Amino acid sequence: MAGHTKWASIQRRRAARARGTEEPVRAVGGSFEAVRYEGYGPGGAAVVVDSVTDDRRRMGAEVRETFMRYGGNLGAQGSVSYLFHKVGLMTFPPGTDEARLMQVALEAGAEDVVPSADTSIEVLADPVEFETVRAILTEKGFVPATAEVTERASIATPLSGEAGELMLKLLEALEDLDDVRDVYSNVEISDEVLARI
Repeated sequence: MAGHTKWASIQRRRAARARGTEEPVRAVGGSFEAVRYEGYGPGGAAVVVDSVTDDRRRMGAEVRETFMRYGGNLGAQGSVSYLFHKVGLMTFPPGTDEARLMQVALEAGAEDVVPSADTSIEVLADPVEFETVRAILTEKGFVPATAEVTERASIATPLSGEAGELMLKLLEALEDLDDVRDVYSNVEISDEVLARI
């Protein structure tokens, strides 16, 4: 199982800092629907865009144009979603006792404990068991820095150079679209590209 991408980790930290500042979605004289878009970015990395919109056509045109602007292309429904699965994800900061966390997490019903390169630790749980695992970990003194049910890629696509930069710009542009709620990708952006940004 591929780890959460560096890009996703950066976005998760940004979201945690900004939490509470976004206005809730309100329907004003219309109805909103959830729409999922799928496609490929530069270098063949998979991208899933979840949105809530009152105008499916407008949103589709915005997403398609954004993909094209950065060298990607929108795909058909189901073209990349098979690469992702829902998972309960909890992250713990560097310095957390990995051996003890692993023991407690696995006893609580977690599926996996994954150390990251920056020495932070991710605990994965079935979405159905997520709240139970989090409650047990918190009770045992392991309070997660972040905890959410999210999508996780089963394989990663490493990118560097121009393709990595374009992919990063694509992901950020998609996140900036008004009706977009979540963007998931299986890209692993190289350290060289992240250092330049």
